[in-house]
Amino acid sequence: MCPQADDPTEIDALRSRRGKSGKVTVVGVLGELLITVGALVLLFLGWQLWWNDMIMANSQSSAASEISQDWIAQDTSTPQPVPTVDPAEPSATPVPVDYGVPVVGAVASNAEAFAVLYVPRFGADYHRSIAEGTGHDVLNSNRLGIGHYAGTQMPGEVGNFAVAAHRSAYGGAMHLINELQLGDAIYVQTADGYYTYRYRDTEYVIPSQVRVLASVPNNPDGTAVDRIITLTSCNPLLSTAERIIAYGVLESWQPLSAGAPAELAPIIAAQG
Repeated sequence: MCPQADDPTEIDALRSRRGKSGKVTVVGVLGELLITVGALVLLFLGWQLWWNDMIMANSQSSAASEISQDWIAQDTSTPQPVPTVDPAEPSATPVPVDYGVPVVGAVASNAEAFAVLYVPRFGADYHRSIAEGTGHDVLNSNRLGIGHYAGTQMPGEVGNFAVAAHRSAYGGAMHLINELQLGDAIYVQTADGYYTYRYRDTEYVIPSQVRVLASVPNNPDGTAVDRIITLTSCNPLLSTAERIIAYGVLESWQPLSAGAPAELAPIIAAQG
C-alpha cells in the first residue's frame, strides 16, 4: 500500500532516503573525478619525463650536430699533422703530436652556443651544445641543454670550465653522469678544436656549495695550475635535494684542422 501524501512520518522517511541516495551519488562523482585527475597527472608526468624528454634530447642532439658540422665546414686553416702509427707496428699507440698551448676562445654572449660536449660513456650518439649561462633559456631549451657557469674558465683554459644540465626532463643532458668511470673521455669541440678531458672523481654537495665552481674546486683561494672540467647536475633523479659533481682534467687538445681524436672521429663522421 502506498503512503498517503499527507502522512508526515512517511514523507520524512522518503526525504531521508532520498537525501542519503543523493549524498552517495555526490561522493561517487567526486571520487571518479579524483581518479580521473590522478590519471591525467600521471599521464602528464609520463609525457614530461619520458616522451617530451626524448623529443627534446633528439632536438638538442640535432642542433649540436649542425653547429659541429658548420665549424668543420667553415674551417679554412692549414691542415695540421695528425698522430701517426709506425707501419712496422700497426698495433702500437699512435705517436701524439704536440699542438702547443690550447687555444682559449672568447666568452660567448648569454644563451649563445660555443661548444659541443661528447661523452662516449653516455652513448655513441650522445652530443649536446654548450651555451653561455645557466638560466632556463639555456637549460630548458630544445636546441641547447647544457649551460656554462658565467665567470668560470673556457675550454682548455687553466682553471675550471664548469657546466650544468638537467639530470631528467628537458632532454636530460646529464642523465647518466653517475655512471662515469675513472679515465673516461670527456670531449669538448669548439670552432678552434677538440679538447680531451679525462674523468677523475665525483662528489655530492648541497645546492649552495658553490665552492665547486672555483678555479681550484673547493679551494677559492688556491692558484689554478690544472685545466679542469666540472660537470654538475641535480641528484638524485627527479629531485633537487643535492648536486652531483663530476671532475675531469685536460689530457690534450688539437686544432680542428687536425681532425677529431680517434675515438671521437666516427661519431663526428656519423653526424655528416
